[in-house]
Amino acid sequence: MGLNISFTPISLCHGSPNISFLLLLHHLCSLSPNPQPGTEMVMVDEIPFPPQIEKAKPLCLLGHGITDIEIHFLQIKFTAIGVYLDPEIVGHLQQWKNKSGEELAKDDDFFEALISAPGEKFLRIVVIKEIKGSQYGVQLESAVRDRLVDVDQYEEEEEEALEKVVEFFQSKYFKKDSAIAFHFPATSPTAEIVFTAEGKEESKITVENANVVKMIQKWYLGGTRGVSPTTISSLANTLATKLSK
Repeated sequence: MGLNISFTPISLCHGSPNISFLLLLHHLCSLSPNPQPGTEMVMVDEIPFPPQIEKAKPLCLLGHGITDIEIHFLQIKFTAIGVYLDPEIVGHLQQWKNKSGEELAKDDDFFEALISAPGEKFLRIVVIKEIKGSQYGVQLESAVRDRLVDVDQYEEEEEEALEKVVEFFQSKYFKKDSAIAFHFPATSPTAEIVFTAEGKEESKITVENANVVKMIQKWYLGGTRGVSPTTISSLANTLATKLSK
């Protein structure tokens, strides 16, 4: 179960540690909500998310939530989401200092700045209710295409890049606890998508079209148009707390 990435504690062995950065990292990661007593994990609808992961740099879990729908007063949950960010991204959001979480959650300019800010980003999505990968692919395709059309950026290159992502998910089956990861490195406008499921070999694809990559981020981090209002609210509240310091 889960992604094939390291959740080990942050190493301080690479030369003299920058004490100010380490204090900032500790402070930011300590803002991750709902840590469970006796464990380092943050529980999101009974699914564990580590408060820190190590990619190119240590990243902190700064927001989480679920995707769901309500049918005849019955809530159906589909996925749990964890948003991991480079702590230094907060330094690019000082324009929103002392805003409340409620204000930030409604401010699409804030989330546009978050997406555009230089810094590594990582999304971990864990399946709660199993569905076909093709269904997820169609949802992603529709959301990304609509956003590209809105800003007149849906050209042949974007169509081809998006088709490859849809094809990647076409043959997958999203069993409960299988996971999708979106990694957005700081050094290039690309995205690596990784799918893992119990008993299956890990599979991955790299998206190189910058416009498609940005709209995938907007699908999950796009403020009032984001796919998960609970994730947007969680992220807004955590960042508001930090920006109020």
